[in-house]
Amino acid sequence: MYSKKLARLAFGLLAESKFKCPLTRSASSRVNAVRSVCSWTVCLHHRQKNQLSEGFSRRLTCRNVRTVSQTTLDPNEVRKFQAMASKWWDLQGEFAALHSMNDLRVPFIRDNLLNVHGIQELGKPLAGLRILDVGCGGGVLSEPLGRLGADVLGIDPVEDSVRTAELHSSYDPDLRERVRYQACTLEELAEEEVEGFHAVVASEVVEHLADLDAFASCCQQVLKPGGSLFITTINKTNLSYVFGILAAEQLLRIVPSGTHDWEKFISPEDLERLVESFGFYVEAIRGMMYNPLTGAWSWQQSTAINYALHAIKCKEEFQPGQVWAESKNLDEPGQTTNYS
Repeated sequence: MYSKKLARLAFGLLAESKFKCPLTRSASSRVNAVRSVCSWTVCLHHRQKNQLSEGFSRRLTCRNVRTVSQTTLDPNEVRKFQAMASKWWDLQGEFAALHSMNDLRVPFIRDNLLNVHGIQELGKPLAGLRILDVGCGGGVLSEPLGRLGADVLGIDPVEDSVRTAELHSSYDPDLRERVRYQACTLEELAEEEVEGFHAVVASEVVEHLADLDAFASCCQQVLKPGGSLFITTINKTNLSYVFGILAAEQLLRIVPSGTHDWEKFISPEDLERLVESFGFYVEAIRGMMYNPLTGAWSWQQSTAINYALHAIKCKEEFQPGQVWAESKNLDEPGQTTNYS
């Protein structure tokens, strides 16, 4: 009874939250993405031009010399998910919210890929596209992408999770030739698959990684020019701590206690800056919200807790200062822009 009252109160507070900034952008071109008035990058450019310009140069200089000591793998996270490896397909268990999230993230991936590539085949709109599902777990997202016609490779460092994914997909003949799984890290795969995928998906993954620079570098390496990067994750705000950890883990028990570490959460601003420094441009960022009363997700203007990002790998070689050149005339000299 008390958990339901708490959930109603929490959901009501979030619905009335003033942390709102519409971040959806058109998927037409890089110029449109750069010139969007909601672009976190443009905002940061105006505020920290000199500092970030130096940061871009340093990151691009070091981008292709990543040492083998840099890894996305966090042993503590591996141990957490090892303990839950057999529970991926329990629709009422620890991963119930991830199953429900498919109602948002699958159309988000499908529609953005169709905007880029067009319809490949009626009934199988993603036919002919190779998708890498990073941190696939038990295949909760890999399977619906495969049913849309994509050739999906799901990777995860937890071997037992991969075995669970393989067993579950084996029951569906339509997936046997279309969805494969491999127990490995992203950086291990990046050594074998250079520009081999049309899309990389990392859903509810980056908040569990040890090195986001290594992650972005590997994504850039395995994607074809013009390929898409899809990320869903948790913002680093006071609200995300209250709802994502205190409420979800300790009070409502939506996920096991200790699943998340608030220090590993990342804001949309920082995530956009990260991927752009590795040769991507961001097409869309959309806020997401989970309703614990209904078990359903919905799109929101607020990115205060959860959000989804779609970025595209630049087809041409990314040059430091190129974004500045495209955005420096965005405002009239001396004019102050309000990004609130």
